[in-house]
Amino acid sequence: MTGGGVTGGGWAGKVSAGERWEVRDGSVGDVDAVVELERETPEAPHWRREVYAGIFAEEVGGVRRRLLVAERGGEVVGFAVGAMPGLGAEGAWGGAERVGELESVAVAAGVRRSGIGRALCGGVLGWCRGLGAGSVELEVRSGSTIAVAAYAALGFAVTGRRKVYYSGPTEDALLMRVELGGWEDGGG
Repeated sequence: MTGGGVTGGGWAGKVSAGERWEVRDGSVGDVDAVVELERETPEAPHWRREVYAGIFAEEVGGVRRRLLVAERGGEVVGFAVGAMPGLGAEGAWGGAERVGELESVAVAAGVRRSGIGRALCGGVLGWCRGLGAGSVELEVRSGSTIAVAAYAALGFAVTGRRKVYYSGPTEDALLMRVELGGWEDGGG
């Protein structure tokens, strides 16, 4: 990918001289690598393999999901999962605001701070906006100051807190939200 969204092109960048990465749509073939990376990332939500595999169903439980992966040299080095409430049988929302969710983001420890997380988040935000979302929400560990700052740089603002939401270690969750009206490809 080279900018705008995860459709047709993409984002690409370098971790260091000669080490390029790119963000693309995930596939069923990426599930094992995604699960492995998730297990190596303690702060990531930990889902069963079946949940990741279920992302590729058209719509499950009234929710449509999308998996994006960052790849470097054929290796998955990051991923993000976005969710949108489904369109329903007639594609109508009944006037309700459409709110997307950035459900999970993980980047391999050795390539953090290279723009991969920002590109993955930007891809999810662009996908949600493309499906008509007016905003996107997420929850993050209150002690994950680097993640909170990264989300804030994308335009997310803290809107609330869930007390004692996470375990291992026990922490509050910060609720964050970005309005997509003026958002452009990773800008706030």
